[in-house]
Amino acid sequence: MTTVLNAAAIERVLARMAHEILERNEDVFRLVLIGMQTRGVFLARRLAGRLSQAARQTIPTGALDISMHRDDLDLRGAAPKVKATDIPFPVDEKTVVLVDDVLFTGRSVRAAMDALMDLGRPRRIQLAVLVDRGHWELPIRADYIGKTAPTDLDELIKVKMTEEDGVDEVSIVKNSA
Repeated sequence: MTTVLNAAAIERVLARMAHEILERNEDVFRLVLIGMQTRGVFLARRLAGRLSQAARQTIPTGALDISMHRDDLDLRGAAPKVKATDIPFPVDEKTVVLVDDVLFTGRSVRAAMDALMDLGRPRRIQLAVLVDRGHWELPIRADYIGKTAPTDLDELIKVKMTEEDGVDEVSIVKNSA
């Protein structure tokens, strides 16, 4: 196991990402963050806290479950574990920043965009990820990246967050499967 980001490094990259989001989105009244379940939700909340403080304006956040929009439902065998989608605001005409922990193939992001479009018509969709590991299969790139961590296909990026795991840490581990 190789640690890519420790707790202090995660806080630094989130601070940088929040500033980058503000620089590209001057109209904070149209800005919303939607985290992809599970760890993307925690990241979206942390980013929104930093953005709200810097902009002196509350930035709405929501949670999006993409389970039923995935393109591999028939390949997975077992029924997906559906989590809550909680978006208590309209997405129409908003700049939506989708937030996820890891960008790998791009398929989860495509599923998230499909799920988001079922809820309305955003003005613009941007993507923020804590880690971009490469190996894209779709033409999807992040607008905001905390850390680029090239990996081999037999490696996994393991993201731990205090809210779910009791610790903040990103590491690369060998896939045992």
